[in-house]
Amino acid sequence: MQWKRHGTGFVFSCVFVASYFTNKFVLSVLKFTYPTLFQGWQTLIGAVLLLLCVKLGWLEMSHINRSAALSWLPGSLLFVGNIYAGSRALSRMDIPLFFTLQNSSHVVSYIIGKVVHKQRVQWLKFISICLMLLSAVNLTRNDPGFDLTAYKWAVAHLFCVGSYRVFQVNHKASSLSDIEQQCINYLFSVLLLAVAAHPTGDLKGALDFPSLQSHKFHCGCCISALMGFLLLLVSVKIKSGLSTEHLKIWMFVAKVTAMSLSPFIFYTDINGQSLACVITSHCGEALLLYSERDSK
Repeated sequence: MQWKRHGTGFVFSCVFVASYFTNKFVLSVLKFTYPTLFQGWQTLIGAVLLLLCVKLGWLEMSHINRSAALSWLPGSLLFVGNIYAGSRALSRMDIPLFFTLQNSSHVVSYIIGKVVHKQRVQWLKFISICLMLLSAVNLTRNDPGFDLTAYKWAVAHLFCVGSYRVFQVNHKASSLSDIEQQCINYLFSVLLLAVAAHPTGDLKGALDFPSLQSHKFHCGCCISALMGFLLLLVSVKIKSGLSTEHLKIWMFVAKVTAMSLSPFIFYTDINGQSLACVITSHCGEALLLYSERDSK
């Protein structure tokens, strides 16, 4: 049993790394910077595969009533903001720096939880939040390839991630399973991103994309969509067999693995000061995981 648990976590880490690497390849190497189309494609394939798995009996999903779906729409809107802004930021930032800013989403979650839900102060958690916030702030001053546009999108991304985390935990319609929530996210994303493709200029820009007929581009898009869906499946598998805490630990391991391997695959512009910010931020995240486990 223990071997199976570690095996599932290892598979999750591999899929997580592969998902981010393929996204980074399409966004930065091939420079397909049209997120309404790229994320619309990913969520479309995710929705099709999810519904297919349910139809074949590989996944369980009950009928989603209209009131539950409508109550979840704010979460779906945050999900769209998460993937759209995340794509914009990742296309312009190195993976280690992207994850360092993404960690600041815990600051957003902490502030919302403290102000809105009156959560008690846990000193270890507070210290970890401060470490991640200070790392992100100092990174803006020490990033040798500082790109203001990238950081603006990264801030939008971390705000959506942090808000979504709180919304998911405190959502009143608790009858929705993770699969049902993600199904609503997928379908809402496909609709909203399809509508936004023309007004944002992504549709016209994609038609002039030089690698539109490239096999590398086609393979990258297909693999990224498949990896995104597999990441969902493995996440659900871990949470059903273990706990949310175990999923967070394996996600931390996957992020550290991705950051360690990314300089060998992608060009990475990083100096000693920005590396210190990356390390401090993830030490803060490790302390956060420990504080949450200790509190329980």
